[in-house]
Amino acid sequence: MIRTHVVVVGGGYAGTLAANRLRQHPGVDITLVNPRPAFVERIRLHQYVAGTGTATIDFPELLGDEIRLVVDSATRIDTADRRVLLASGAALDYHYLIYAVGSTGAITPAVPGAAEFAYSISELEVAQRLLARLGELTPDAPVTVVGGGLTGIEAASELAGQGRTVTLVCGGTLGPSLHTAGRRSVAKALRKLGVDVREAATVAEVRPDAVLLADGSTLPSQVTVWTAGFGVPELARVSGLATDALGRLLTDETLTSIDNPWIMAAGDAAAPSGQPLRMSCQAALPLGAQAANTVLARIAGDSPAALDQSFAAQCISVGRHAATVQLSHRDDTPTRAFIGGRLGAVVKETICKFTVKLIRGEAAKPGSYRWFKGGRAAQIAQRQADREATVR
Repeated sequence: MIRTHVVVVGGGYAGTLAANRLRQHPGVDITLVNPRPAFVERIRLHQYVAGTGTATIDFPELLGDEIRLVVDSATRIDTADRRVLLASGAALDYHYLIYAVGSTGAITPAVPGAAEFAYSISELEVAQRLLARLGELTPDAPVTVVGGGLTGIEAASELAGQGRTVTLVCGGTLGPSLHTAGRRSVAKALRKLGVDVREAATVAEVRPDAVLLADGSTLPSQVTVWTAGFGVPELARVSGLATDALGRLLTDETLTSIDNPWIMAAGDAAAPSGQPLRMSCQAALPLGAQAANTVLARIAGDSPAALDQSFAAQCISVGRHAATVQLSHRDDTPTRAFIGGRLGAVVKETICKFTVKLIRGEAAKPGSYRWFKGGRAAQIAQRQADREATVR
């Protein structure tokens, strides 16, 4: 049997599931490259910094036995020779590569002091520094969370739930991806926790002990947590691959790079048809499965299927005892329906646990993971109809 070597770069939700799924083919050797020896549950990092939970799982608990784990960072992809160059100086040859490097926190460089004094919680190492900093402060020390999206809501509420004095600066709208009804549910839970929500406020400057708002007012802030936006690693761009403006790898609907047939992308760093899905583990798992399926189809000489998946909900913790599960249409637009309060918290925790269970299930039985379909195809069809209507 001619063996095929597949390198998966990135051991997050998409990359870990993809690596496990590739084991369906007995002739595939799989190497997973990740900068740390543990899987990071990014959906629990807000718990980690607040001291209410852990956020790492050792890879042997999640990966199939045949998968080789290389703890290193990829610095460049040599597309001509099909090699991944690593920070250690080593290199890995590949027949196919799955690009699953995930996303990073994006601190706005235009805001003075943000890069120097604000903390992100999108990556484990920065979250560790934030946890250490919070440990130096008294419980009543003022904390400011910048960004009214899902990450900001979860960070602010988790810290407030532990008795911290928290201000949430939203920059325009609290929970902009939510329906008005779901937004009211979140706002009510934040009020119960004592979070000072400044919905319309924007940040003009971050200082070591304060945040200056655009209206000229100043918020005392011993710690500023920045959750206003995400970026992606530069690996695709520095490797000469086609990317979108943010740096996500441009692919077709089979998740194959538009300028390299040996590279597939999955997760937050993928931009299929220039129309990336919302950054989330809800999208990452199906994208990881799709990328693995595409590789397996190419090995078999078959035509890979086009991406076709749906969303179901957005799940937002608001402290340990409440959550809002915002239900959505299959194309990810929110509906009026939501599950809130304590029941929402139970649903949210169940989903978080189930996410890891799905990865373990794929390790135990490659190919077992299934996902909702239909949303992506509907979006593509609607865009095509809109273009045709414009032409007419």
